[in-house]
Amino acid sequence: MRDHASVLHLDLDAFFAAVEQRDKPSLQGKPVVVGGVGGRGVVSTASYEARRYGVRSAMSTREARSRCPHAAFLGGRFHAYRAASTAVMTVLRSVSPLVEPLSLDEAFVDLEQAGLPDLEVPTVSAFAETLRARVSEVTGGLTASVGVGTSKFIAKVASDLDKPDGLVVVAPGTEQDLLRPMHVTVIPGVGPATAERLRRAGIHTVADLESVDADELVRLLGKAQGAGLFQLARALDDRPVVPEREAKSVSVEGTYDTDLTDRRLMEGLLTRQAGEVAARLRKSGLSGRTVSIKVRLHDFTTLSRSTTLASPTDSAATVARLARSLLTDLLASADASGGIRLLGVGVSGLADWIQEDLFGETAEEEPELPEIAVPHHSRRTWSPGMDVVHTALGRGWVWGSGRGVVTVRFETAETPAGPVRSFAVDDPELSAWHPAEPDDPAQPAEPAESAQPAEPAEPADSAQLAESADSAEPAQPPG
Repeated sequence: MRDHASVLHLDLDAFFAAVEQRDKPSLQGKPVVVGGVGGRGVVSTASYEARRYGVRSAMSTREARSRCPHAAFLGGRFHAYRAASTAVMTVLRSVSPLVEPLSLDEAFVDLEQAGLPDLEVPTVSAFAETLRARVSEVTGGLTASVGVGTSKFIAKVASDLDKPDGLVVVAPGTEQDLLRPMHVTVIPGVGPATAERLRRAGIHTVADLESVDADELVRLLGKAQGAGLFQLARALDDRPVVPEREAKSVSVEGTYDTDLTDRRLMEGLLTRQAGEVAARLRKSGLSGRTVSIKVRLHDFTTLSRSTTLASPTDSAATVARLARSLLTDLLASADASGGIRLLGVGVSGLADWIQEDLFGETAEEEPELPEIAVPHHSRRTWSPGMDVVHTALGRGWVWGSGRGVVTVRFETAETPAGPVRSFAVDDPELSAWHPAEPDDPAQPAEPAESAQPAEPAEPADSAQLAESADSAEPAQPPG
């Protein structure tokens, strides 16, 4: 723990959903859910409007639809999230060389390296407000919640206190006063299973936890977790802000508020993570031979499994298939009945080439769409929310699709909410839209066909959209 509040934690509010609302004016102020849209889909992010109906991350899409049927359910656009994240991280690195990204939407910043005249509370508060304004400016209006404290732990707690679009600076010496009334789940690592163990021991708040000696906590929770909670209950955290290093692997992982016990849900999460890993590999022009998964159980036991291919791949379908197989192997040999709090997928053994015959693996998983003898346009997948362009009407996004019809709303972040029109799925005037690469300022006149998403919309879901869109104006956003 430092003498000054010099660790800043920035967390973009409802990031994926906020980007969708920014780029789709008709969805601003309305519930938006981003994630898998199929029957086995999983919610990645819910807007604050959707959260009021009880929708949250890691919830199955099926349950989210039952809680908020009028929400817009979108498949996600990784290129848009990556662009916004890059803009934010560029701003953060411009103020301090010590920036530790935790994910696309959050990072720690070491203010001791920010060149401030001093690190007193008024100074860091004014700096944080200016930083939030710069983040909003470079992202086209996205908001961020910021916490500043004497450690990573305190900064992270502080950033959660005034969401969304808030700033909380915890003055040195007040950390324990802040923590003591809070429930023990405010401490990282205290999920439902651990909280229940503590509850049975009469420990409900951080103040209760603080009153328990180290030996007792070790007896209750085990050596590693017990010792860690003993320190954090006293606001003791000396972890440094560690900037990014050259990647030797590409991975995505998530820690969940509720321990996971549903295997189908876990497989859905791994599939989505595999898609993100593959997208990052392709963006960097890389591929990898070794696919691995990381699993952290409710008791903080961390397990991993890996498998190595004969040649490198950047295929989302291949990575997802291997990750699910590794999960099956792990669950067969480990007791995960108490729940899983973290899942992750990674690819290592990186290379800058891909063996041609590996492309056949995806086709093998989708025999109904063979590469040969099927017209290219019949392979199109129109995922709700994806960017498209029409030769006459310009740019828009997929409202829904099914039964041979795709429905598009024509609007962008720079244009107002426009008309909704339906087309045949193979209409030659409609195609996927992709942003220009950073070194190519001109958008291609005929954008390339989009890659199929990891979890395409189910016909039964999207067909209902297409039918409602046949009228002059659909009654509600995609759902």
